[in-house]
Amino acid sequence: MSRLPVIILCLAVAAGAVAQKASKSPTPAPAGRHPQAKTQPEFQDYNAAYAVTGGSAMEKAASDFAAKYPTSELRGFLYSKAMHEYQMENVSAKILEMGDKVLTFDADDPVALALTATVMSDVLSDKDKDQEREAKIARIKKSAERALQTIDTNLPLPANTSPEQFAAYKNTLRFMAYSALGITALKSGDDAEAEKELKASAEATKANPDGYVLYHLSLALDHQQKYPEALSTIQQALRVLRPEEEINKLAQGEQARLELLLKPAGTSK
Repeated sequence: MSRLPVIILCLAVAAGAVAQKASKSPTPAPAGRHPQAKTQPEFQDYNAAYAVTGGSAMEKAASDFAAKYPTSELRGFLYSKAMHEYQMENVSAKILEMGDKVLTFDADDPVALALTATVMSDVLSDKDKDQEREAKIARIKKSAERALQTIDTNLPLPANTSPEQFAAYKNTLRFMAYSALGITALKSGDDAEAEKELKASAEATKANPDGYVLYHLSLALDHQQKYPEALSTIQQALRVLRPEEEINKLAQGEQARLELLLKPAGTSK
């Protein structure tokens, strides 16, 4: 049910832009500019590490580079690449671990904030101990809200990216942050808040509706007895969900339940 890989392409382009800038000036970056390599060997090793693929291999490449260049401004970008490689492999624990690494270098990185909040909201469980669960909820809210605050200020424009592509990329991050807030609110029993955040998430990518968000929005509406709107929402979800998706069966069940609830009294099947 993961919807993370949708942002991989733009993220890879953004990180690649750093390498291009580094090649032009292997000197420390002045305040307000992109991080750059300090020496040509550092730049070459960075590019070699960045070319690695696969989550585990990329994580090792990032760690090896960080050990060799412990003060490099580029370390975070390699851990970011490792985060995206694990994202492609759908390894939630490692996405979170690498995201945490990125945030040690830049606590306001909107991509890492949105990704870690999304992963944590997806795996948030009633089985967590109360104190542990509350700590996770607090972190999800803090990360998602901070991501929303920093998307317009801390996200560099990748090279060769049109304004339209960049706007879509930002909206995808907003979609993820609002989704994390909405799913967390739903799992916390705050259906009105879940409705608000999930509607904001759906609005961010309305040109490309997401069945996962729409399914959970339908649940939030259902719980508030807003049955007609819930039915309309779940029908929209089913139009975009693929038959093989695990959540598709749950959505079909939700649609059947709502249709039964809204069925006029005395009407036969």
